This record gives sequence, C-alpha cells and structure tokens, in this order.
Amino acid sequence: MPSVPSDVPALRAALLDWYDVHARSLVWRTPPGVGTRPDPYRVWLSEVMLQQTTTPHATPYFLEFTRRWPTVGDLAAVEDGELMAAWAGLGYYARARNLLACARAVASEHDGVFPDTEEGLLALPGVGAYTAAAVAAIAFGRAANVVDGNVERVMARLFAVETPVPAARPELRRLAGSLIRDERPGDWAQALMDLGATVCRPKSPFCGDCPITRWCAGYASGQPERYPLKTKKAERPHRHGFAWVLRDDQGRVGLVRRPDKGLLGGMLGLPTSDWSSTPDAAPPVPAGWREAGAIEHVFTHFSLTLTVRTATGQGEFIWTPVEEALAGLPTVFRKALERGLA
Repeated sequence: MPSVPSDVPALRAALLDWYDVHARSLVWRTPPGVGTRPDPYRVWLSEVMLQQTTTPHATPYFLEFTRRWPTVGDLAAVEDGELMAAWAGLGYYARARNLLACARAVASEHDGVFPDTEEGLLALPGVGAYTAAAVAAIAFGRAANVVDGNVERVMARLFAVETPVPAARPELRRLAGSLIRDERPGDWAQALMDLGATVCRPKSPFCGDCPITRWCAGYASGQPERYPLKTKKAERPHRHGFAWVLRDDQGRVGLVRRPDKGLLGGMLGLPTSDWSSTPDAAPPVPAGWREAGAIEHVFTHFSLTLTVRTATGQGEFIWTPVEEALAGLPTVFRKALERGLA
C-alpha cells in the first residue's frame, strides 16, 4: 500500500505556491489571496453544474442562472418547468430536479442560509459526499476531503496506485485525505483540481510544469500516463426508438411533458416510442407520417438511434414555436427536431 510522504508540509507548500500564481480564473471562484470566501450558493451551484459537464459548457449556464436567480431564495421560488427549460442542454436532468429541491430546502428550512458543515450539507436533498465536501471546504473553510476525477488522477500518479479504478477509489480517497490540513482547505481543494485539469492531464501530462514531481512516484517510474489503471469497461448497450415531429397549421411543434421519474424526467420533449431493442412504433395521433431520417445520441449507460417521423396535424400537445422548442429542448430532442425540420 502506498505510503504518505514524510514531508507533507513541503508538498503542500509547493502546490499552494503554484496555485497562487496559476489558479484558473473561473466565474464562480474567488481568486487566492483575496481574503474573502465565495458565496456558498455560487459554490454549490457551480459544483452541481460541473458534475459530468465541462467547465466551458457549464460557464454560460452558471452566468445565466446567477443573473436570473442571484440568491438561493430566488432559485427556490422558480416554477419546475421554468427551471427545467433553463437547464436544457446541460444533461443529467436529475441534477436539475435535485437542484430545485435543495434550493427549496435551504430557503424553507434554513432561512436561506446553507449549513456550514459537511454533515449539515449532506442532509440537504440531492447533496452527495463530493458536493458537501466541496462547499464545506471552499465556501466555509472546513478541512474537508474533496475528491473529484482530477484529484483521483493526481493521487493515482503521486502514489503510483496499482489498483485499477473504480476499485481504487477508496484508496485514492484515503490518500487524498492524508494530505488535508487546516491551512487553506478551500485553496488546497481547488489547487488539486486545477493541477489535474491543466497539468496532470489524462493524456500527455505536463510533468515539467508540475510543482510536485519531487514527490510523484508515477513520474519517478517514467510512465506517469500509466496511472490511474482502469478496469475495461463493459460495452455500452444500444437502443432504438421513434420520435414524432408534429406541426400544426401555425407551424408550431407539438411537445409533451415527460414523467417526473426516469430519464429526462419532468422535461419537455417530442412524443416518442419506448427506447428498447424493439420499440413500439405506434404514433401519438393519426396523421400522414413520413420518414425524416434518424439521429444518434449517447447517454451515460446506453446509446440510442431515434428514427424521426414528421407530419402536420392536431392533438393534445404543448404547442410551442419552433425557435422556442429548439432553444429549450434537451439535446436528444433538439437533434430529432432539427432532423424533422430538415
């Protein structure tokens, strides 16, 4: 089992000195050395948005959310449908439902003030161990162990961990925790994230720019890219379905509200068949349906081919102007609508 360096203070000083100079400028972040902590609402919102989403993709959403709803109380007062429409395009839509549930809990049960401990944060709806640790460390200065994918990679290389991911995750978390101190916990967490994102990259790491190569067993091995070891992933299953693009005589498109539970729950979408290996192809209403091609989309646990059919007709739908639908639909439905319009 990898051991912790005896000179942890020197390692921490080297990384924090590097962070003071090279910290990324992010819209939700308070730069090092400012002396004030960031708004917990902004830290929490950014961490939820960044789950399974890249920083460049999340940034405009964060700016728009904080413009429209500058406080957690403002967000808590939003109608579900409005929030889901604003989230469209960020993916992993359960996050949006959890976001609203958490905001309402903070507003109603905590007078609009986030709890300042990991335990208190973990009691909020939809807040998991990572988000609780990140908010506790960054917003409240708690010595919490904040471990995301970037931090896992840094730990795997720093200690040359031979156990493959995901089985290695408890060990990587333990190793990361061994480096935590009361000094600058928020900056330490963000320094590790930035190191993984900009220097200790998955491929072609910039080891020459790394402030902690002196302690890095992966670097000493001559094969830092070998880490973290990974278990071979199972092949992603493929599913099929049909999507129907129905226009009325005003050119609007007929949408439906998906059930609250399940994939894309609570979101507006096109009417579709089930998504299975042999989908039921019955259309939502009788009409002169015609083929418009197909689109491909990849979800976390499966890939999907949707055959698109189009028609003009009437029915009990949420009739929506095309431009509004294109702006507010989840990506898979936007692709299908674009295919139908083409």
